[in-house]
Amino acid sequence: MPRVNHKKVQQLIAQKRKTITDRQFFTSRLLAGHFEDMAAAQTRRYGNTRRVKVRIVWEPKNNNIAVTNNELILINAGNPIVTSKKTRTERYDIVCGLFTHELGHVLYTDFLTSQSYGLYFQTGRWYPEEPLLRNRDERMNAADLWVYAKSNPKHMVAIMRLAHNIENILEDGFIESRMLDRYPGVLGHSLDAMRVHSFEMLPTLTQAIEAESENGHIWMSITQLMLSYVLFGELKYGEEPLTDERIQVVFSLLNELDRALIEPSIKERWDVTNVIMVRCWPYIKDFLELCEKLAEDAEESADGEGAGGILGALLSALAGASSEATGDTAPAEESNSPPPSSASAPSKRAETAAKAATNAKEPEKGEEDEAGTNEGNAAGADDENDTAPDEADGNEGSDEPLGFSADGNASGDKSNQISTEAGASMGAPPHQEVSAEDGNRIPLTQTDNIYTPTGGEVAHENDYAGSGYANSASDVDRLLQNMAEKAVTKQLETQRTSELNDLANAISYGDVHDGVNKVVCRMAEVEDELKERYQSISSPLLHISKQLQRSVSQQLQDKRRGGKLTGLLMGRRLDAHALPRNDGRVFCKTALPNEAPEIVVGLLLDESGSMSCGDRATYARATAIILYDFCRSLRIPVMVYGHTTGYGKNGHSVELYSYAEFDEIGGDDKYRLMDISSRGSNRDGAAIRFVADLLSKRPEEVKMLILVSDGQPADVGYGGTAAEEDLRGIKREYTKKGVLFVAAAIGDDKENIERIYGDSFLDITDLNKLPVALTNVIKRYIRV
Repeated sequence: MPRVNHKKVQQLIAQKRKTITDRQFFTSRLLAGHFEDMAAAQTRRYGNTRRVKVRIVWEPKNNNIAVTNNELILINAGNPIVTSKKTRTERYDIVCGLFTHELGHVLYTDFLTSQSYGLYFQTGRWYPEEPLLRNRDERMNAADLWVYAKSNPKHMVAIMRLAHNIENILEDGFIESRMLDRYPGVLGHSLDAMRVHSFEMLPTLTQAIEAESENGHIWMSITQLMLSYVLFGELKYGEEPLTDERIQVVFSLLNELDRALIEPSIKERWDVTNVIMVRCWPYIKDFLELCEKLAEDAEESADGEGAGGILGALLSALAGASSEATGDTAPAEESNSPPPSSASAPSKRAETAAKAATNAKEPEKGEEDEAGTNEGNAAGADDENDTAPDEADGNEGSDEPLGFSADGNASGDKSNQISTEAGASMGAPPHQEVSAEDGNRIPLTQTDNIYTPTGGEVAHENDYAGSGYANSASDVDRLLQNMAEKAVTKQLETQRTSELNDLANAISYGDVHDGVNKVVCRMAEVEDELKERYQSISSPLLHISKQLQRSVSQQLQDKRRGGKLTGLLMGRRLDAHALPRNDGRVFCKTALPNEAPEIVVGLLLDESGSMSCGDRATYARATAIILYDFCRSLRIPVMVYGHTTGYGKNGHSVELYSYAEFDEIGGDDKYRLMDISSRGSNRDGAAIRFVADLLSKRPEEVKMLILVSDGQPADVGYGGTAAEEDLRGIKREYTKKGVLFVAAAIGDDKENIERIYGDSFLDITDLNKLPVALTNVIKRYIRV
């Protein structure tokens, strides 16, 4: 469903209205919605269901141009790269080109692998594998790199930051090449216009060398040349000869840079990053030491900027480099994806390669080629780092083999299978391709006897040279990749739980809850058993959600579109065309186009012991699944919490269970809902205050907190009229902060709950109607 009138956007671009400034035009919601529709069309092409939001700001003093976290694309239209263009149409092309670049990150950048690189590097290991070291100098560089990294934690952070900067340059070249190949229309045209403009603004090597004397460095010049090559296929030499040291360094890396642009896997770009770091380590080390010295000078002058800040400032000063994309998601999966183009500017790259071939530096004496050997490749890495760390392998304490079935049956594509006769005629036994999907199993059949051949003998096959199966390494690599991604997700979830607990303990709960511990519980990793349970019962519940969505979608569409509404029973205007009707629906009115208010929903479930009676916990779980799917499908931010009490070694506690958060990390929140259950007592005041406080800080216009409970508060020292007054006070406090309360009573204490929450009370007599009743409440505010 289109969100805006695209023709109107094009007309607005073409017209030069004096009443509308560029700042008003580019920061308007109309233009942002236009780009959001373009993003939705392309992401849905690959089955990506999330809605990418776009925000355009006008900040001329901000050096940042554009950035994305895979959910929001932020563009600074006030940057000189945009405002240097004279006409609005040209400026629109640049902004659209920036949008296309960031959309390329959304579609093709694998953020999880980037995080895996950091985890491995912190433990003293290369990711995805050790770089090939061709000679003694490279082995010495690699060894010195690890010595420098391990000598100081700040050195480790600085090297990782610089590595991410190099990979971001390679990633920019890769995704722009992809976008130019796949989208030759408006997106490709705008991206090409931005690239032409960016290349014009790129400084020449002569200018970069002049800047080296002003808080610059030779490594920044080399990096600028690499950026120029991966983006545009050529170098801006300026007045410098091709024998210049900087140019020769880049010439020596052309094969690796081309490989980073060709290969679709981000692991290849990280491998190229490792190669660049090793080969250029003398320049990099000197650059990092310069940053450290500048930081020390800044501290002495009371400026207070650390080495990390100076390093970031220098790296961000590269002309033409975009901000590093961040996030925690995998790229969109493409079906039948053709291989990417080798370059976005093949003719320019060919010319550069020819110049490199004719101006190659002669190898120095003693630099013997040792390609194919990697002796000492792991120099600087300790013996205990020869295996992946427990945090990254995802198989801690397991003795089971990974990825293989007990019966040993192989699975694979039948088109890749070789018959026994064909294999024998070729002198090699058959092999089958391995896949991650189960299949190709021989069904069990009823048999009466076993055929016993005769005349067999033991023979030796001295000429056996292997099956010829070439994917054995990639099969293992796939398993290791899955393990690494699982470990990264677990680490991020653990960090989130720690942050939630910090938030819980930072809130003022009042004197009545001061002596009670507050604990936020969240599963860092979802077991397969929960996923299987969800899949087994979710189909009918999701069907209910889809029906409820359809009842809202048309009304939202009519609200945004506006127009004449006819067939009304009451009104001020008669519809002359409807007068012959005999049902009384003869009135009409004109509705103006309007956007539905932005809404955010929090669901807090009572998980006290009484919820085990009458299947209340079961209905609460089903409600959470339906409500969660309903909100996510309509792009409504939603979080789901449960609460109970416990008693542990630290004393009495309120236990909050985080099932779904506004921002998902691994996409497993829907499976966490299967853990909703009946537990202990209920200290409602502390739990409600925590969730209401989170909601009150949201930017949405409508903040709704839905409470599902079967009784009044009941905990040690917390009950009766005093507890009721605490809840009424919390409701009054957060109602003033914009939080709307809906208290759904599903037990026998409905009168008490109504007395506590007043006009926020919702009586659910029939538990079968609980999901629909709560969803209708949300629909009511969507229609406002």
